[in-house]
Amino acid sequence: MIRITRRTVIAASVAACLGATGMLFSSGALAADTIKIGLVTALTGQSAQAGEAITRGMTIAIDEINANGGLLGGRKLELVRRDDEGNPAKGVLAARELIFKEKVAVIFGGLDTPVSMAIVPIINQQKVPFVGPWAAGTGITKNGANPNYAFRVSAVDELVDVAMVDYAQKNFNSKKAGLILVNNPWGESNEKGILAALAGKNEKPAGVEKFEASDVDVVPQLTRLKSSGVDTLYLVGNVGPSAQVVKSLDRMGWKVPIVSHWGPAGGRFTELAGPNAKNVHFVQTFSFFGKLSPVGEKVVDALKKKYPSIKGPDDITPAVGVANAYDGVQLAALAIAKAGSTNGDAVREGFYKIDRYDGLIKVYNKPFSATEHDALQPKDYVWAQFIDNRILPVQK
Repeated sequence: MIRITRRTVIAASVAACLGATGMLFSSGALAADTIKIGLVTALTGQSAQAGEAITRGMTIAIDEINANGGLLGGRKLELVRRDDEGNPAKGVLAARELIFKEKVAVIFGGLDTPVSMAIVPIINQQKVPFVGPWAAGTGITKNGANPNYAFRVSAVDELVDVAMVDYAQKNFNSKKAGLILVNNPWGESNEKGILAALAGKNEKPAGVEKFEASDVDVVPQLTRLKSSGVDTLYLVGNVGPSAQVVKSLDRMGWKVPIVSHWGPAGGRFTELAGPNAKNVHFVQTFSFFGKLSPVGEKVVDALKKKYPSIKGPDDITPAVGVANAYDGVQLAALAIAKAGSTNGDAVREGFYKIDRYDGLIKVYNKPFSATEHDALQPKDYVWAQFIDNRILPVQK
């Protein structure tokens, strides 16, 4: 029989407290050993597929870096995600949590330009480098801050807009452009860019129309554009709104070429838009179809091993989410290595010190400078469309 005394109870309590404290110290030490990389993106809703693609691209890069010994003397990278649900206010809360609670070294973020634009002032204020793997709003990186902590491995609106106009004129002989744009900062950014691109060719649009992201009928706006003699539509909107444009065109019986930003690639576009989703030609930064570089083959192999549902290029969708995120993490890791620490200002300077990186999308030669925070340029863009629910390069 074991005799339990007051002294025994006290001793046991002290031991338990010490054990718990030890566990806390141990856990803290373990956490300190990792370098946390934050991600704020849509993980639910119509664009969740794109958020998952970004996650997968980041995860493959992180696994590769960790398998090669990590950074800064063996510290492993750790991905910490937060769902912004496509909502700027929720994106801000998520970013603040990652900065102040999780102490991330770098934040990746934003499917949606409004979310990224809301986060940028915080990262500049708190001196935490930000890497955009999707949102294309020009003002994300050209935000007026000095120093500027926002970098991007993605398309850029003002450059995409020039590419859209060139593509429409070359492939559809467009002479009377009609703009149909989501009514938010992303739409505004592209309106300015497309108008400037047209003005560069001494042209003006035949009409400009806006729609709300929640609209389920865009027939009135499209009817006005049709009445103006529009021969090509320039579309800017994410998955759901872009699908509504296509369905509204179907109800009107108006068959008109559609040249789009890459919003339709972010999720269930073919399911929502129906059979005429294939008529939308949209910009991309990468395709896993065709002959791949050694880096491309390595990434595909890693994706197949980690995600059993991936059997080939058809299943890596949207490709830009995977590709931009993978290269973005690799470049951020190089910046941390150049910095020799996770200090925000040192990492920002580290981005400028990257000389060369043989990436998935391309070979990057000095991708960033104090005046250039966008690693991808128009020559890196490709054009695609949905064929049998697959994103394929447009066959010319």
